[in-house]
Amino acid sequence: MIHEHIHNGEKPYHCSQSGKRFAEFKILKSNQRIHTRERTYTCFDCGKYFSRSGDLTAHQRIHTGEKPYSCDQCGKSFNHSGSLTKHQRIHTGEKPYSCDQCGKSFNHSGSLTTHQCIHTGEKPYSCDQCGKSFRHSGSLTTHQRIHTGEKPYGCGQCGKSFNHSGNLTTHQRIHTGEKPYSCDQCGNCFSRSGALTTHQRIHTGEKPYSCDQCGKSFNQSGALTTHQRIHTGEKPYSCDQCGKSFNHSGALTTHQRIHTGEKPYSCDQCGKSFNHSGSLSTHQCIHTADKPYSCNQCGKSFNRSGALTTHQRIHTGEKPYSCAQCGKSFHQSGDLTAHQRIHTGEKSFSCDQCGKSFNHSGSLTKHQRIHTGEKPYSCDQCGKSFNHSGSLTKHQRIHTGEKPYRCDQCGKSFALSGNRTTHQRIHTGEKSYSCDQCGKSFRKIEYLTIHQRIHTGEKPYSCDQCGKSFSQNSTLTTHQVTHTGEKPYSCLCGKSFAHSGSLKKHQKTQTCHLTSPSFPAPVPDP
Repeated sequence: MIHEHIHNGEKPYHCSQSGKRFAEFKILKSNQRIHTRERTYTCFDCGKYFSRSGDLTAHQRIHTGEKPYSCDQCGKSFNHSGSLTKHQRIHTGEKPYSCDQCGKSFNHSGSLTTHQCIHTGEKPYSCDQCGKSFRHSGSLTTHQRIHTGEKPYGCGQCGKSFNHSGNLTTHQRIHTGEKPYSCDQCGNCFSRSGALTTHQRIHTGEKPYSCDQCGKSFNQSGALTTHQRIHTGEKPYSCDQCGKSFNHSGALTTHQRIHTGEKPYSCDQCGKSFNHSGSLSTHQCIHTADKPYSCNQCGKSFNRSGALTTHQRIHTGEKPYSCAQCGKSFHQSGDLTAHQRIHTGEKSFSCDQCGKSFNHSGSLTKHQRIHTGEKPYSCDQCGKSFNHSGSLTKHQRIHTGEKPYRCDQCGKSFALSGNRTTHQRIHTGEKSYSCDQCGKSFRKIEYLTIHQRIHTGEKPYSCDQCGKSFSQNSTLTTHQVTHTGEKPYSCLCGKSFAHSGSLKKHQKTQTCHLTSPSFPAPVPDP
């Protein structure tokens, strides 16, 4: 009789609390234990309670290591028959569970249920400690381990522990090298199904996760969660050594490597090590010259998707990261973080050779190349090398003539964003850099630096012939002409001068003042 219900679809057993119907009475009873929280089956190894005997049996296999269900195609074993059924759909491609709102299909009913919450916005599972809500009970269970610190899943090879079984499975693939999930469009392989799903959105352009505050869309739910912390200011991950907080667990993990010195990601071509996988991926593109991410507006290519996203903000003008203290906005979150250190005075990155400190890790890396002499970025047109990728990018514009930064007031274009920013101050009259001694303001920080030497008396530029010192490099250059006798500024009348000022004075008193010779441009008035 029970078996007939499977064929005719009849579900005569009704749960009065949830409204669900079931084909078997014992399944109804199991369901009712969810509402009553009755857990009659106890694990004698760890004391955990379960509402169904089948769940206890499956759980006990964690302790025994038993995996009696094997896949006949790849040989992989599982401790639960349902896990095997779900796994076999990877081989068959079967996705029997479809969303009735958007038509998307899934190979597991639980994945469909979780997906449907995107449409309804429902998050029925709440943490009783912090109040955070989740769409899935498993997500709540995993989250609660943040509060308890529980990490019940240990790796048998290296001993590392995890708060979720899926994280352990993914971790073990580091040891085995297994990447069972392949993209059917480009053949790229992944160790996690979620990584494959996220990757496939590069091909489809799908961004199903939208921020309800600013409307920005993302191809990963985690990326949306991290983004929303920009609006809330939440930084739930704290370093137990220095107390610094972060809005993303990955950022904390990377930060902690500053304290430990760990660099677990090594390049298999040159042996260079990195403390972040993304840094290794970017570095490897130096060897392969691979730039798979292209801008659909100007055609420029990049070796990282994040670099493309940042670049596209040049075209859109978007600056989503704002400083809460001064209101200044930035294209990248890293630029905002570095900027905020101006207010706090924090310089947490120190050079182990000279002790100089920096407010950004990239600045330290660039600085250390002064000691090592390393210039890893080479121009493929003239061979010139640089110690920073940004310097190479700027240099390449000499060859291409590219000037991507345009002033929206007069239309003038610039090769560097900083030059455009400085130029725009001509229109606005803004002079952001003020002398703390006399209050005089300047458009550029370089002008302020030169000005401050009036107060300090600093003259860092010395003549190697007579020892005379100057506050500006250009003044030293002018002085050195005294020793060489060089007169680079010529008038059409044939007369030459050592200084541009002398030439200008001459032209005002002679009939040949219409000349416009080519000579080094004077330093602009700050």
